[in-house]
Amino acid sequence: MELVQVGKKTYYFKNPTNIGVYKINDKEVYLIDTGNDKDAGKKILKMVEEQGWQVKGIINTHSNADHVGGNKVIQDRTNCSIYTHGIEKSITENPIIESSFLYGAYPFKDLQNKFLLAKESVVTEIDGNLPEGLEYFSLKGHFFDQIGIKTSDNVYFLGDSLFSEETITKYHLFFIYNVREYLNTLDFLSTLNGELYIPSHCEATKDITSLINLNRQKINEVMEKIYNLCQNEMTFEDILKNIFDIYNLVMNSNQYVLIGSTVKAYLSYLCDEGKISYLFKDNKMYWHQVN
Repeated sequence: MELVQVGKKTYYFKNPTNIGVYKINDKEVYLIDTGNDKDAGKKILKMVEEQGWQVKGIINTHSNADHVGGNKVIQDRTNCSIYTHGIEKSITENPIIESSFLYGAYPFKDLQNKFLLAKESVVTEIDGNLPEGLEYFSLKGHFFDQIGIKTSDNVYFLGDSLFSEETITKYHLFFIYNVREYLNTLDFLSTLNGELYIPSHCEATKDITSLINLNRQKINEVMEKIYNLCQNEMTFEDILKNIFDIYNLVMNSNQYVLIGSTVKAYLSYLCDEGKISYLFKDNKMYWHQVN
Protein backbone atom coordinates (compact mmCIF):
# COMPACT_ATOMS: atom_id res chain seq x y z
CA MET A 1 0.00 0.00 0.00
CA GLU A 2 1.51 3.30 -1.15
CA LEU A 3 0.32 6.84 -0.28
CA VAL A 4 0.26 9.10 -3.34
CA GLN A 5 -0.50 12.84 -3.28
CA VAL A 6 -2.55 13.98 -6.28
CA GLY A 7 -3.71 17.45 -5.18
CA LYS A 8 -3.28 20.09 -2.51
CA LYS A 9 -5.63 18.21 -0.20
CA THR A 10 -6.17 14.94 -2.08
CA TYR A 11 -4.24 11.70 -1.72
CA TYR A 12 -4.92 8.04 -2.26
CA PHE A 13 -3.57 4.73 -1.10
CA LYS A 14 -2.57 2.74 -4.17
CA ASN A 15 -4.01 -0.65 -3.38
CA PRO A 16 -5.96 -3.51 -5.04
CA THR A 17 -8.93 -1.35 -3.98
CA ASN A 18 -7.73 2.25 -4.18
CA ILE A 19 -8.48 4.26 -1.01
CA GLY A 20 -9.07 8.00 -1.22
CA VAL A 21 -7.74 10.41 1.42
CA TYR A 22 -8.86 14.04 1.72
CA LYS A 23 -7.41 16.50 4.25
CA ILE A 24 -10.07 18.73 5.79
CA ASN A 25 -7.41 20.48 7.90
CA ASP A 26 -3.80 19.94 8.96
CA LYS A 27 -4.70 17.09 11.30
CA GLU A 28 -7.92 15.42 10.10
CA VAL A 29 -8.75 13.40 7.01
CA TYR A 30 -11.69 11.69 5.38
CA LEU A 31 -11.21 8.30 3.74
CA ILE A 32 -13.00 7.19 0.60
CA ASP A 33 -13.54 3.42 1.05
CA THR A 34 -11.49 1.21 3.37
CA GLY A 35 -10.39 -1.93 1.51
CA ASN A 36 -11.43 -5.53 1.84
CA ASP A 37 -10.86 -6.53 5.48
CA LYS A 38 -9.66 -5.55 8.94
CA ASP A 39 -6.02 -6.01 7.92
CA ALA A 40 -6.48 -3.37 5.23
CA GLY A 41 -8.14 -1.14 7.81
CA LYS A 42 -5.25 -1.57 10.26
CA LYS A 43 -2.72 -0.82 7.53
CA ILE A 44 -4.61 2.33 6.50
CA LEU A 45 -4.77 3.52 10.13
CA LYS A 46 -1.05 2.91 10.64
CA MET A 47 -0.11 4.86 7.52
CA VAL A 48 -2.52 7.70 8.35
CA GLU A 49 -1.06 7.98 11.85
CA GLU A 50 2.48 8.00 10.43
CA GLN A 51 1.51 11.18 8.60
CA GLY A 52 0.35 12.74 11.87
CA TRP A 53 -3.29 12.63 10.74
CA GLN A 54 -6.50 11.41 12.35
CA VAL A 55 -9.44 9.79 10.57
CA LYS A 56 -12.44 12.08 11.03
CA GLY A 57 -14.77 10.28 8.62
CA ILE A 58 -15.19 7.59 5.99
CA ILE A 59 -17.22 7.81 2.78
CA ASN A 60 -18.11 4.49 1.16
CA THR A 61 -18.77 4.59 -2.57
CA HIS A 62 -20.84 1.44 -2.17
CA SER A 63 -21.32 -1.51 0.16
CA ASN A 64 -19.36 -4.31 -1.55
CA ALA A 65 -17.12 -6.04 0.99
CA ASP A 66 -13.88 -4.99 -0.72
CA HIS A 67 -14.86 -1.33 -0.19
CA VAL A 68 -16.18 -1.46 3.38
CA GLY A 69 -14.06 -4.26 4.84
CA GLY A 70 -11.89 -1.91 6.91
CA ASN A 71 -14.81 0.17 8.20
CA LYS A 72 -15.34 -1.56 11.51
CA VAL A 73 -11.76 -1.62 12.78
CA ILE A 74 -11.22 2.02 11.80
CA GLN A 75 -14.52 3.15 13.33
CA ASP A 76 -13.90 1.14 16.51
CA ARG A 77 -10.46 2.71 16.98
CA THR A 78 -11.24 6.31 15.97
CA ASN A 79 -14.99 6.71 16.60
CA CYS A 80 -15.20 8.29 13.14
CA SER A 81 -18.44 8.78 11.24
CA ILE A 82 -19.17 6.71 8.14
CA TYR A 83 -21.25 8.06 5.27
CA THR A 84 -22.87 6.41 2.28
CA HIS A 85 -26.05 6.69 0.25
CA GLY A 86 -29.41 4.98 -0.13
CA ILE A 87 -29.57 1.20 -0.11
CA GLU A 88 -25.78 1.09 0.36
CA LYS A 89 -26.33 2.35 3.93
CA SER A 90 -28.62 -0.56 4.77
CA ILE A 91 -26.20 -3.13 3.36
CA THR A 92 -23.16 -1.59 5.07
CA GLU A 93 -25.01 -1.75 8.38
CA ASN A 94 -26.29 -5.28 7.64
CA PRO A 95 -23.65 -6.95 5.43
CA ILE A 96 -25.47 -10.29 5.33
CA ILE A 97 -27.78 -8.62 2.80
CA GLU A 98 -25.05 -8.63 0.13
CA SER A 99 -24.33 -12.37 0.13
CA SER A 100 -28.04 -13.12 0.60
CA PHE A 101 -28.92 -10.94 -2.39
CA LEU A 102 -26.26 -12.58 -4.55
CA TYR A 103 -27.30 -16.11 -3.62
CA GLY A 104 -31.04 -15.41 -3.45
CA ALA A 105 -31.48 -16.82 0.05
CA TYR A 106 -29.57 -17.17 3.30
CA PRO A 107 -26.00 -17.90 2.12
CA PHE A 108 -24.36 -21.19 3.00
CA LYS A 109 -21.08 -20.97 4.92
CA ASP A 110 -18.78 -20.96 1.89
CA LEU A 111 -20.46 -17.73 0.76
CA GLN A 112 -19.91 -16.09 4.15
CA ASN A 113 -16.33 -15.11 3.38
CA LYS A 114 -14.55 -11.76 3.51
CA PHE A 115 -15.07 -11.19 -0.22
CA LEU A 116 -18.86 -11.29 0.15
CA LEU A 117 -19.49 -10.54 3.82
CA ALA A 118 -17.89 -7.58 5.63
CA LYS A 119 -18.23 -6.65 9.29
CA GLU A 120 -21.11 -4.32 10.14
CA SER A 121 -20.52 -0.64 10.91
CA VAL A 122 -22.62 2.34 11.99
CA VAL A 123 -23.49 4.51 8.99
CA THR A 124 -24.98 7.96 8.40
CA GLU A 125 -26.91 8.81 5.24
CA ILE A 126 -25.18 11.44 3.10
CA ASP A 127 -27.42 14.51 3.13
CA GLY A 128 -25.49 17.75 2.78
CA ASN A 129 -23.28 16.70 5.68
CA LEU A 130 -19.96 16.17 3.92
CA PRO A 131 -17.12 18.57 4.75
CA GLU A 132 -16.46 21.54 2.51
CA GLY A 133 -14.48 20.50 -0.55
CA LEU A 134 -16.16 17.14 -1.09
CA GLU A 135 -19.13 16.42 -3.37
CA TYR A 136 -20.89 13.16 -4.16
CA PHE A 137 -22.69 12.09 -7.33
CA SER A 138 -24.61 9.03 -8.46
CA LEU A 139 -22.85 6.15 -10.25
CA LYS A 140 -25.58 3.51 -10.34
CA GLY A 141 -25.25 0.27 -12.27
CA HIS A 142 -22.47 -1.73 -10.64
CA PHE A 143 -24.41 -1.77 -7.39
CA PHE A 144 -27.68 -0.35 -6.07
CA ASP A 145 -26.85 3.26 -5.12
CA GLN A 146 -23.11 3.53 -5.77
CA ILE A 147 -21.68 7.05 -5.63
CA GLY A 148 -18.49 8.80 -6.68
CA ILE A 149 -16.68 11.60 -4.89
CA LYS A 150 -15.21 14.81 -6.33
CA THR A 151 -12.64 16.73 -4.27
CA SER A 152 -11.79 20.43 -4.34
CA ASP A 153 -8.68 19.51 -6.35
CA ASN A 154 -10.98 18.36 -9.19
CA VAL A 155 -10.03 14.75 -8.53
CA TYR A 156 -12.79 12.18 -9.11
CA PHE A 157 -12.99 8.93 -7.17
CA LEU A 158 -15.15 6.66 -9.33
CA GLY A 159 -15.76 3.51 -7.28
CA ASP A 160 -16.48 0.49 -9.48
CA SER A 161 -18.06 2.46 -12.32
CA LEU A 162 -15.14 1.46 -14.58
CA PHE A 163 -13.06 -1.70 -14.75
CA SER A 164 -9.48 -1.90 -15.94
CA GLU A 165 -8.25 -3.19 -19.27
CA GLU A 166 -6.40 -5.95 -17.40
CA THR A 167 -9.58 -7.12 -15.63
CA ILE A 168 -11.65 -7.01 -18.80
CA THR A 169 -9.01 -8.83 -20.86
CA LYS A 170 -8.52 -11.55 -18.25
CA TYR A 171 -12.08 -12.11 -16.98
CA HIS A 172 -14.34 -10.46 -19.61
CA LEU A 173 -17.24 -10.30 -17.15
CA PHE A 174 -17.35 -7.84 -14.27
CA PHE A 175 -20.13 -7.56 -11.72
CA ILE A 176 -23.14 -5.52 -12.83
CA TYR A 177 -26.40 -5.15 -10.92
CA ASN A 178 -28.29 -3.06 -13.49
CA VAL A 179 -27.06 -3.00 -17.11
CA ARG A 180 -29.15 0.01 -18.17
CA GLU A 181 -27.95 2.11 -15.24
CA TYR A 182 -24.35 1.02 -15.87
CA LEU A 183 -24.60 2.21 -19.48
CA ASN A 184 -26.19 5.47 -18.29
CA THR A 185 -23.29 5.94 -15.88
CA LEU A 186 -20.78 5.43 -18.70
CA ASP A 187 -22.57 8.19 -20.61
CA PHE A 188 -22.40 10.43 -17.53
CA LEU A 189 -18.69 9.75 -17.01
CA SER A 190 -17.98 10.94 -20.53
CA THR A 191 -19.29 14.42 -19.55
CA LEU A 192 -16.86 14.93 -16.65
CA ASN A 193 -13.94 17.34 -16.86
CA GLY A 194 -11.61 16.34 -14.06
CA GLU A 195 -7.91 16.83 -13.46
CA LEU A 196 -7.54 13.19 -12.43
CA TYR A 197 -9.79 10.12 -12.21
CA ILE A 198 -9.26 7.28 -9.74
CA PRO A 199 -11.44 4.20 -10.33
CA SER A 200 -11.24 1.74 -7.47
CA HIS A 201 -9.51 -1.04 -9.40
CA CYS A 202 -7.62 0.88 -12.10
CA GLU A 203 -4.56 3.07 -12.32
CA ALA A 204 -5.23 6.76 -11.76
CA THR A 205 -5.57 8.51 -15.11
CA LYS A 206 -6.12 11.96 -16.60
CA ASP A 207 -8.29 10.59 -19.40
CA ILE A 208 -10.97 7.92 -18.99
CA THR A 209 -12.28 8.04 -22.56
CA SER A 210 -10.64 4.81 -23.72
CA LEU A 211 -11.64 3.06 -20.49
CA ILE A 212 -15.27 4.12 -20.93
CA ASN A 213 -15.23 2.81 -24.50
CA LEU A 214 -13.60 -0.47 -23.46
CA ASN A 215 -16.19 -1.07 -20.71
CA ARG A 216 -19.04 -0.28 -23.09
CA GLN A 217 -17.64 -2.50 -25.85
CA LYS A 218 -17.27 -5.45 -23.49
CA ILE A 219 -20.82 -5.02 -22.17
CA ASN A 220 -22.16 -5.01 -25.73
CA GLU A 221 -20.04 -8.06 -26.59
CA VAL A 222 -21.29 -10.06 -23.58
CA MET A 223 -24.85 -8.97 -24.29
CA GLU A 224 -24.60 -10.21 -27.87
CA LYS A 225 -23.23 -13.57 -26.75
CA ILE A 226 -26.05 -14.04 -24.24
CA TYR A 227 -28.61 -12.99 -26.87
CA ASN A 228 -27.16 -15.50 -29.35
CA LEU A 229 -27.31 -18.27 -26.75
CA CYS A 230 -31.04 -17.59 -26.50
CA GLN A 231 -31.53 -18.49 -30.16
CA ASN A 232 -32.66 -21.81 -28.79
CA GLU A 233 -34.64 -22.18 -25.58
CA MET A 234 -32.12 -22.31 -22.75
CA THR A 235 -32.24 -22.29 -18.96
CA PHE A 236 -30.28 -19.77 -16.90
CA GLU A 237 -27.95 -22.52 -15.66
CA ASP A 238 -27.11 -23.54 -19.23
CA ILE A 239 -26.58 -19.93 -20.28
CA LEU A 240 -24.23 -19.43 -17.33
CA LYS A 241 -22.30 -22.63 -18.15
CA ASN A 242 -21.94 -21.56 -21.79
CA ILE A 243 -20.70 -18.08 -20.84
CA PHE A 244 -18.07 -19.62 -18.57
CA ASP A 245 -17.02 -21.96 -21.39
CA ILE A 246 -16.90 -19.16 -23.99
CA TYR A 247 -14.56 -17.09 -21.85
CA ASN A 248 -12.61 -20.04 -20.36
CA LEU A 249 -13.62 -19.12 -16.83
CA VAL A 250 -13.52 -21.53 -13.89
CA MET A 251 -16.58 -21.91 -11.68
CA ASN A 252 -16.44 -21.71 -7.89
CA SER A 253 -18.99 -20.63 -5.30
CA ASN A 254 -18.02 -16.94 -5.39
CA GLN A 255 -17.98 -16.83 -9.18
CA TYR A 256 -21.28 -18.69 -9.35
CA VAL A 257 -23.11 -15.98 -7.39
CA LEU A 258 -21.21 -12.97 -8.75
CA ILE A 259 -21.20 -13.88 -12.44
CA GLY A 260 -24.53 -15.64 -12.10
CA SER A 261 -26.12 -12.44 -10.79
CA THR A 262 -24.43 -10.48 -13.60
CA VAL A 263 -25.79 -12.85 -16.28
CA LYS A 264 -29.25 -12.42 -14.76
CA ALA A 265 -28.80 -8.65 -15.03
CA TYR A 266 -28.08 -9.04 -18.75
CA LEU A 267 -31.13 -11.27 -19.16
CA SER A 268 -33.29 -8.67 -17.40
CA TYR A 269 -31.99 -5.93 -19.69
CA LEU A 270 -32.54 -7.97 -22.86
CA CYS A 271 -36.00 -8.97 -21.67
CA ASP A 272 -37.02 -5.39 -20.85
CA GLU A 273 -35.70 -4.31 -24.26
CA GLY A 274 -38.04 -6.84 -25.87
CA LYS A 275 -35.21 -8.86 -27.40
CA ILE A 276 -35.74 -12.03 -25.39
CA SER A 277 -38.56 -13.56 -23.39
CA TYR A 278 -39.13 -16.59 -21.19
CA LEU A 279 -41.45 -19.53 -20.82
CA PHE A 280 -41.99 -22.33 -18.35
CA LYS A 281 -41.90 -25.91 -19.56
CA ASP A 282 -41.66 -29.08 -17.51
CA ASN A 283 -41.26 -26.87 -14.44
CA LYS A 284 -38.16 -25.20 -15.86
CA MET A 285 -37.72 -21.58 -16.92
CA TYR A 286 -36.35 -21.11 -20.43
CA TRP A 287 -35.07 -17.96 -22.12
CA HIS A 288 -35.45 -17.46 -25.86
CA GLN A 289 -35.13 -14.78 -28.53
CA VAL A 290 -38.21 -12.83 -29.57
CA ASN A 291 -38.85 -13.12 -33.31
